[in-house]
Amino acid sequence: MDGRRTAVLRRTALRAAAGALLTGAATGCADGGRVTHAPQKPRSAPEPDGARQAEGPGRKAAAPRRFAGLPVQIEHGSRARPRVALTFGGEGDPALALRVLADAERAGARLTVLAVGDWLDAHPEMARRILDGGHELGNHTQSHLDVNGLDEERAYAEITGCARRLRRLTGSIGTWFRPSRSRRATPLVEDLARRAGYPHVLSYDVDSLDLTSPGVAAVTRKVTGELRNGSVVSLHFGTRDTVAALPLLLTEIDRRGLRAVTATELLT
Repeated sequence: MDGRRTAVLRRTALRAAAGALLTGAATGCADGGRVTHAPQKPRSAPEPDGARQAEGPGRKAAAPRRFAGLPVQIEHGSRARPRVALTFGGEGDPALALRVLADAERAGARLTVLAVGDWLDAHPEMARRILDGGHELGNHTQSHLDVNGLDEERAYAEITGCARRLRRLTGSIGTWFRPSRSRRATPLVEDLARRAGYPHVLSYDVDSLDLTSPGVAAVTRKVTGELRNGSVVSLHFGTRDTVAALPLLLTEIDRRGLRAVTATELLT
C-alpha cells in the first residue's frame, strides 16, 4: 500500500480513538491494557565514572542555557505561541522508552527526557538513542530520592552524580534539571542546581498523573483537558498507560494546531 495512504489511514484511526477517549467512551487498550514491548537492546555494562562514552557518531549534546527575563523555576512557555513541551521522567523498562521515542518520532514530535542517573548506569545506550532521535536530555537526580528532603551535601551529590553520568555519556551535563519526587525545587535545591551548572529548574503546568496508573482514558483526558499554548506536560517512560496514550495525545495536539517541541525550543 502507498506509504502516504497508510499514514493518512493511521492518523484517521488515531483521531477516532482519541475522540472516544475524550468523551469517556474508551476503557483502555486491548488485551487488558498490555503494551507489546519493542525488542530490548542488549544492556551495556556501566563504565567507571571517569570513562567516556560520548565518542562516535550522533547528535551533539546541548548544554544548559540561561533565558533572560525568565524565573529560575520555569513552569510553562509563552501562551501566545502554539507550542507545547512533552517532558518525560527517564527511568523504567527501556523497551517502553523505545516505544515512546518511536511513536513521538513518527509524529514529528520532539521530547525532553529528564533521566535518572541510576537508569543511565543500567542502560547507557539510551542517552545516545534519545539525542539521536532529535530529543533533549536532562538531569532528574542520580537515585530519584526526595531531593527536597535531603540535606545540602546529599542533595548536591544527587544533582552532580547524574550530571557526571550525562557528561560522560554525551559530553554535556544536560539541558535541564528537574527535582525528583516534586513539582518544584526548594530554595536550597534551586541554589544547588545553579551551583551544579543549571541556570533554571524545569517544572510543569500539566501533570498527567500517569504514575498513579489511572488508565489510558484518564491520562488522555487529564492532559488534553489542561493543555494550552506553552504548556509543559509531565509524563513518564516507565508507565504502560503513558505508552498507550501517547499516540492519542499526539493526534490531539496535531488536531489543535499545536507543535510538540523540546523545552528549549518552547522557550526560544
